[in-house]
Amino acid sequence: MTDQPGHPSEERLPAPRPPSSPEPADRFTAPPSAHRNDLTPERAAGIVRQSASARWVGFLAVVIVALFVIVYYFYELGLPGGLTQSRLSAETTAQQVTAVERGYNLYEANCAKCHGASGEGGIGPTLNRQDKLFAHLSPEYIQTMLQVGGRYACGNANSVMPVWSNTGNPPGPLNYKQIEDVIAFIRAEKGTEYQVLNPNTLEPSTDPNTGKSTFEGWVDPSYKPAPGATPYPACWQDEFTNATAAPSGSPAPSGSAPSGSPAASGSPGASSSPTGTVVQVSALNIAYEQSQISAPAGTAFTIHFDNKDPGVPHNVAIKDASGAEVFKGDIITGPAQADYQVPALQPGTYTFTCSVHPSMTGTLTVGN
Repeated sequence: MTDQPGHPSEERLPAPRPPSSPEPADRFTAPPSAHRNDLTPERAAGIVRQSASARWVGFLAVVIVALFVIVYYFYELGLPGGLTQSRLSAETTAQQVTAVERGYNLYEANCAKCHGASGEGGIGPTLNRQDKLFAHLSPEYIQTMLQVGGRYACGNANSVMPVWSNTGNPPGPLNYKQIEDVIAFIRAEKGTEYQVLNPNTLEPSTDPNTGKSTFEGWVDPSYKPAPGATPYPACWQDEFTNATAAPSGSPAPSGSAPSGSPAASGSPGASSSPTGTVVQVSALNIAYEQSQISAPAGTAFTIHFDNKDPGVPHNVAIKDASGAEVFKGDIITGPAQADYQVPALQPGTYTFTCSVHPSMTGTLTVGN
């Protein structure tokens, strides 16, 4: 920009700055020994000792971590040769034991009244027989029975076996976990002792009904059915019907009504001409009303049997002192009556029982 007359000169930018010097400041200074590049023998030895210690610390850390990994590996998977269980297997076993013990309480509270405290049968069929437990009473079958009720087995809409699962129709009182526990109890194996638990606290206790503090399962893992054995029928009543019905063209079993008669098929029936002394036997509430009966020795006699249990099959079978069956009457479903013609027996004491409900027993005294 040029100077104009009457106007002062303007200074161009950037304007030059006058030189400046830094303000004096105190600084930290190190001793002369810190600026030396060589190490004294003492310093070098100290560094070596520190390095060795660090290596030992690292080595020990690696060893500890390696041992931890090895121990944890065998803790998870078990020692070789089956010396210990894996953690998962041990936990599975513990949960199975808990399920069986809880299932015991559920069975005692809900099932024992009909099937017996030990599965021996009663109003309902026997559960503790090995031939039934082998294949018939599978977890799937029991699950369906508890879901649907007794009509699943024999097609009887009036079966006394109710629906137990809360997902059934109509809903029952047990949820899915309780159903699993009941199945675990029924399928528990023999040879393992389980603890009776208090139903409220789940603490070890003594069963007030049986006086037991421990119990075993029912399933014998070594059981195998005989070669060619007939599988257990889907309907438990068919077992007794088939067992008592005589083959076509063959004579009726001893003490049974002739083939084709009502008694031979398990339905109500009576002999037209009772032989000899008539002995009265009746059944009510899954028990014989007579615990003691008597009959003459060396001569045939008649047992007049009155089954008073509606819809429940019963009969009278006689066993000698060795447990051998010497007579078996036809099974009839109550209410019904039948006359059993019993052949002559030797003097002695016999047991009479129900083939369907072995818990029903009495004593027969045969004398002169």
